[in-house]
Amino acid sequence: MIVREIRVRRALTRSGLPDIDYALNPYIGCSHGCIYCYARLYTDKKEVKERWGEVVLVKINLIELLRREASRIRGVVGVGTVTDPYQPIESEYGLTRESLKVLLRRGVRVSIQTKSGLVTRDKDILVEHRGLVDVGFTITTLDEEMARWLEPGAPPPSERVRALEELSSAGVRTWLFYGPVIPGINDGDEVVEELVGLAASTGSILYYDSLHVKPFMLAPEHPLREAALSTRGYGWRRFWERLVEKCRKMGVKCREGFTGDAVPVKRTGLMKWVGSSG
Repeated sequence: MIVREIRVRRALTRSGLPDIDYALNPYIGCSHGCIYCYARLYTDKKEVKERWGEVVLVKINLIELLRREASRIRGVVGVGTVTDPYQPIESEYGLTRESLKVLLRRGVRVSIQTKSGLVTRDKDILVEHRGLVDVGFTITTLDEEMARWLEPGAPPPSERVRALEELSSAGVRTWLFYGPVIPGINDGDEVVEELVGLAASTGSILYYDSLHVKPFMLAPEHPLREAALSTRGYGWRRFWERLVEKCRKMGVKCREGFTGDAVPVKRTGLMKWVGSSG
């Protein structure tokens, strides 16, 4: 892993995501290297884009900037919209932890999305400010082998489950992000049953989202090429209806990711990405 320190001009950027007013990303790039991740398309750093999962840039002046900016904002800050704020480098730099201190102690609402159990390191801050914060875990499957293929550098699903359970038990508001749903890979009945059951047992909202096809997925050598091509004729509406019905039966709040809709919407063709899958 190549790590470089950089200085940036601002800590917060305006967000186009529903219910998120500002985005805070302490790092550029992500060592998780998930094969479906769209975030590589949303950086102007050539080295990061071309070597996704291998290069991470650290915003070393982030906290200095955030202290100035946080006093001027109103709304919700999404932490980790295009990078995982708790990827391994966070253990060394602690930018996410320090950012939470700045934001939460100023009364700013924060929504965190991660694939890492490292978030539990900050349980003291999260519990102290539980009225201002929620934490979401991206879990595409509970199958460890499949997860290693989809998300080669990310912590295993079992670690995420433990972290989700720990924070939920501590009274922190939690949610589970089931996305992307990939035809023929993680859309089976068993996956749905397990993830809805996990959301039910932890009192978490379940957000769902389909695979949004991007050009890099259509390259002949890309492992998701076949799945990406199959999205055109996939029965998304039937799948969403099945998922939402399972949520209803198990008492789980179920919403479409990045729109906030409580019921499925009609989807056709290759869909445009409007957010990050964590």
